[in-house]
Amino acid sequence: MESHSLAIYVVASLALIATPGQDMIYVISRSLAQGRLAGVASAIGVCIGILVHTALASLGVSAILHSSEALFLVLKLAGAAYLVYLGIRMLLSRGPDGLRTAAASRQSLTSLAWQGVLSNVTNPKIVLFFFAFLPQFVDPAGASPTRDLVFLGVLYAVMALPVKIGWASRRAASRSACCAGPARSPG
Repeated sequence: MESHSLAIYVVASLALIATPGQDMIYVISRSLAQGRLAGVASAIGVCIGILVHTALASLGVSAILHSSEALFLVLKLAGAAYLVYLGIRMLLSRGPDGLRTAAASRQSLTSLAWQGVLSNVTNPKIVLFFFAFLPQFVDPAGASPTRDLVFLGVLYAVMALPVKIGWASRRAASRSACCAGPARSPG
């Protein structure tokens, strides 16, 4: 891969990563609900999901999705249904005062990471990226197109992680600031 092409890929990927979507909503909502560590675990899960897409793309699954409109629609609907499920679950876990109960909102970091993987794997924006955008940067006649595809997919995950962790940290900080009790005066 030429350095010029790699630079274009990096810039375009960062623009896509920074664009709010299903994964960003998931990471931010977990950060707001449960704090920074929950947001970080969610971000790690999302990035593991990117690696799942990378593996599937290297095995040719992206090409299958690209050729089947119906299968892609099913994946989009599954992603939307998952977000609705998460939203309903959050609404149902609220107490009578409208606030989330501590027990209802606490999920293990492992659970949050797995939910992040699921959020990403069902994310139509990422599916489109892996079967429409990513292949444009891989030369099928090159020495090792599969290696190049895997490199670009891993690079995408590596670039996405600090961006998502940054969002998680900012939202967790805003959660702490807005949810802190009133300052107590000494005495």
